[in-house]
Amino acid sequence: HVQLVESGGGSVQAGGSLRLSCTASGFTYTTYCMAWFRQAPGKEREWVTATRSDGSTIYADSVKGRFTISGNNAKNTLYLQMNNLAPEDTGMYYCAAGFMTQYRCTEAPGGSSDFGYWGQGTQVTVS
Repeated sequence: HVQLVESGGGSVQAGGSLRLSCTASGFTYTTYCMAWFRQAPGKEREWVTATRSDGSTIYADSVKGRFTISGNNAKNTLYLQMNNLAPEDTGMYYCAAGFMTQYRCTEAPGGSSDFGYWGQGTQVTVS
C-alpha cells in the first residue's frame, strides 16, 4: 500500500520560512523521482521541484534560490525547506512520487501526469 504523508505546512508572514516533510511508505523510495507540487486557489497544479536518490535536484525558476529539496533515504522522507516566502507561494503543497528516467526527473521534467503517487497535501499560507 503506497502512502505519502505531508506535514509542516502553516501560516507565516512574508519573508519567513517553513519546512515541509513527506514520509513515504509502501514502495522503494530510492528508485523513484520525488517531487513537490503546489496549487493555489483557482489555479492549476504547479511543479515546484524534484530530486532523485543520488541527490540531483531541479527547481522551478519561481523558487530557485529560496527553496531547497532534500531527502533522507534511510527514513524514506522528503523535505522542502522554504525560505524568504512570499504571498505568491501560498497554496496547497503536494508530495509526489513517479517512476521515470533520471533525465525526465531532474533534467527535463514533465508535469503532474508523470507522477503516480500523491500525498494529501499540506497548506501553506503567506501573508
